[in-house]
Amino acid sequence: MKHWIRWLPGLDTLRRYEAAWLRHDILAGLALSAMLVPVGIAYAEASGLPGIYGLYATIIPLFAYALFGPSRILVLGPDSALVAIILGVVVPLSGGDPVRAAALAGMMAIVSGAVCILAGIARLGFVTELLSKPIRYGYMNGIALTALISQLPKLFGFSIESEGSLRSLWAVAGAFLEGKTNWVAFGIGLGTLTAILLLQKYKRLPGILIAVVGATAAVAALDLTARYSVAVLGPLAQGLPGFAVPWIGPADIVPVLIGGCAIAMVSFADTSVLSRAYAARLGVHVDPNQEMVALGAANLATGLFQGFPISSSSSRTPVAEAAGAHTQLTCIVGALAIAFLLLVAPNLLQYLPNAALAAVVIAAAISLIEVTDLKRIYRIQPWEFWLSIFCFAGVVALGVIPGIGLAIAIAIAEFLWDAWRPHSAVLGRADGVKGYHDITRYPDARQIPGLVLFRWDAPLFFANAEFFKERALDAVAKSPTPVRWLVVAAEPVTGVDVTAGDTLAVLDETLHAQGIELCFAELKDPVKDKLKKFGLLAQLGENCFFPTVGAAVSGYLEVHDVEWEDWEDRAKR
Repeated sequence: MKHWIRWLPGLDTLRRYEAAWLRHDILAGLALSAMLVPVGIAYAEASGLPGIYGLYATIIPLFAYALFGPSRILVLGPDSALVAIILGVVVPLSGGDPVRAAALAGMMAIVSGAVCILAGIARLGFVTELLSKPIRYGYMNGIALTALISQLPKLFGFSIESEGSLRSLWAVAGAFLEGKTNWVAFGIGLGTLTAILLLQKYKRLPGILIAVVGATAAVAALDLTARYSVAVLGPLAQGLPGFAVPWIGPADIVPVLIGGCAIAMVSFADTSVLSRAYAARLGVHVDPNQEMVALGAANLATGLFQGFPISSSSSRTPVAEAAGAHTQLTCIVGALAIAFLLLVAPNLLQYLPNAALAAVVIAAAISLIEVTDLKRIYRIQPWEFWLSIFCFAGVVALGVIPGIGLAIAIAIAEFLWDAWRPHSAVLGRADGVKGYHDITRYPDARQIPGLVLFRWDAPLFFANAEFFKERALDAVAKSPTPVRWLVVAAEPVTGVDVTAGDTLAVLDETLHAQGIELCFAELKDPVKDKLKKFGLLAQLGENCFFPTVGAAVSGYLEVHDVEWEDWEDRAKR
């Protein structure tokens, strides 16, 4: 039973549920549903799907995450960060067929769900941490701009035929200059956007709902559809989502697989950050692997029940929290409220203008854009700022999926570069400072005659082993006195592989030919055990390994008679 409880945290929450929470969860769920409906419809339309699928993709994940999710407060559903990815796959492949578009989006959700579940079971919840913050900012800013550009035609009240963000922007500008703008639709969209942005600071107010209801009421009351051709949502299908496997053709498999994997990466990166933030705020621990499984289960479920890919929401979760949510019952109440709407009053939002839906997506895209922290990164480390800009440009210029692929490639290259060319230093004794320090930082530091203390600040592996040997020999060559010992200060060395072990053996032979002894100080026991397996312990000798740099210096001074007096010895006299 305990094993199943681990994978189904919702059951554990139910077992520990307190009656005092019920009222708060119900009220919070009803308040949350007021925001879930317009947002779900808006993100579906923005993803190239009929609005009803946005409600399907809202209901099902809320139930799934309530069962599998480790967080008591996180809200899942259609997300602005995924809009551009879904749109980039669905629009070129669907040919304008809404049924085919829904099948493609549903299969992307299934792929994303399967990837997340397998990764969670394999305990790979750490993988998204491999993407540095500047790179994450870069591709998310690119996704945000792409989503924003995709909504401009709806905001201006016209349609365009173009692929790619830059071409779409050019087409929008051309249509605007040709006078195709529907100024009434634009006024509604701009008013909705302004209202959403102004109401965002009031967390307890359903700003999106207020803005959307106001726009819908204006269109219906003034008959703007008939009088000024303002495009509206139209009546929604009545009924709840049913089980349906989204079949796709062989030609669709590769783009859907790539899109699904991209969604898995982006959605889990966002979900893990949001989950950890709320866990820290509530003083609880959330397992990232279980979070990945829960996100996968929610995507898998929505893909099999006529939905499309979903993620956690950084805008709806605070609404639930501000409304007083205690557990995932809040999300279940929200899902039931939406289901009731579909069964009883599906035509309630038929006059919802498309320009208002575009405003909802644009507002969400604006909230995704990160500028402040990028300014800080520019001040601290300009090259990481430009790395972020390069990722941003890649997403905008190449498209979302190739851009994310570029971001991953850059992240891997950044990681390898840091490990391939790590920092190293020759150490000396600086007067008035304990220990041994980098002589480039302490130019007055003294080196012990005949002894080179060489620090290597990284693991030793195949990519940097030869560089390590070059740097070590260079340190020997630049020594102001003939060298007798080379001591590697190896405290930062956390690992060594076979290639590096063989390189160390060659380095020892090279130094031995010059009458120089190779020694190690502060080498971690697991790394020392590996060197023993490689036969290096026998080659070098046990007496060449010292627990500290100070012990290595003492050992050298005992063997070699050199003129050396430490500043601490002088101070004692």
